Amino acid sequence: MRVAIATEGDFVAQHFGKCPGFTIVDIENGKITRKNFVENPSYKSHQPGAVPMFLKNQNVDYVIAGGMGPKAIMMFESFGIKVFVGVTGKIEEVIEAFIKGTLTTGESLCERGEHRCQH
Repeated sequence: MRVAIATEGDFVAQHFGKCPGFTIVDIENGKITRKNFVENPSYKSHQPGAVPMFLKNQNVDYVIAGGMGPKAIMMFESFGIKVFVGVTGKIEEVIEAFIKGTLTTGESLCERGEHRCQH
């Protein structure tokens, strides 16, 4: 399986569409077989729909982010890609929790209170 994690520095980015890039991890039999960082193609000029299509073309099965707008979630779901939002923490710890099946998710950080993103 292939997992893309919205990444900012060593942490899960709060908004997947505006993050600098994605940590893409291949996991087989509970072990990491490959991990690399890819730049977000619309980091400097956020274009709705561009990132879901980019990650679909990367053959991603799962996307993990702190926050994501409802249109992007629907687009990923239409591609058969499962989305986990409300995730925070260091990338390495998130990968470990995902593999163990203990990843803590919640409401999209992109949709809360005064930090509501404009989608």
